[in-house]
Formats: sequence, C-alpha cells, structure tokens
Amino acid sequence: MKTIKVVAAVICDDMEEKNKIFATARGYGDLKGGWEFPGGKVEPGEQPWQALKREIMEELNTEIKVGELIDTIEYDYPTFHLSMDCFWAEVVSGHLELKEAEAAKWLTKDQLDNVAWLPADVTLISKIREFMK
Repeated sequence: MKTIKVVAAVICDDMEEKNKIFATARGYGDLKGGWEFPGGKVEPGEQPWQALKREIMEELNTEIKVGELIDTIEYDYPTFHLSMDCFWAEVVSGHLELKEAEAAKWLTKDQLDNVAWLPADVTLISKIREFMK
C-alpha cells in the first residue's frame, strides 16, 4: 500500500491559551465535505514545518507560526496509508481565506464533536481537547 506523507496545522487562536481551533471542510476529491485540519503533502527535500507553512499559504493565503508537534497519525484509508504530522500553529498574518476548502469554522473545546471529522483527523481530537482551555 502506498504511503502518503502529509502535515496538518491545528491553528489556534492563541498558542498559549488554545481557546479555539480552526477546521476546514474538504472542497474536492473522494473525501469532499469531510472536516479536517488544513495542510497537505510534504514535497521531496522539505522539512515538515516548511511544508506546513507553504501549504497554509497556498490553501488559506495566511502565514503561520508552526509550534510543537502534537502527534503523528498513522491511518490506513482503503487505497493508501496516511502518515500525518500534526502541529500546533498560530496566524502571523493573513485572514484564513478559503481557496480549496468549502467551509471553515473556529471550534471551542465543547464544539469539537460538532463536525464530521475525516477518519484520520478524528483520532487527534481527544489529544487536542486535553490542551484546550
């Protein structure tokens, strides 16, 4: 099975407080409409944090500061294995403009279960909840 290496940003309103996190709904592909943390594929020669900064600029026209690694999610989808490094992130400049996603929401700790997360992303929710205020 082919492995796809990706990175995801758990963008929070404040890296210290973590009152809200930003989630997007996929706007294309087999998983269209599923909620996820924004990010994308790591290109050859890129470090994960570099890929994340590039992907967020491409998808959301926003510059982020990449924080600590939360976890690496390993998940088997029917046609590929996903290896996803998930990092805390914070907006440095920009307005989180949706270029590829069909929707987005800022979610509080109590709202984390209010969206239909993609299977790989849902495995991260309990860990994120531990760090949120």
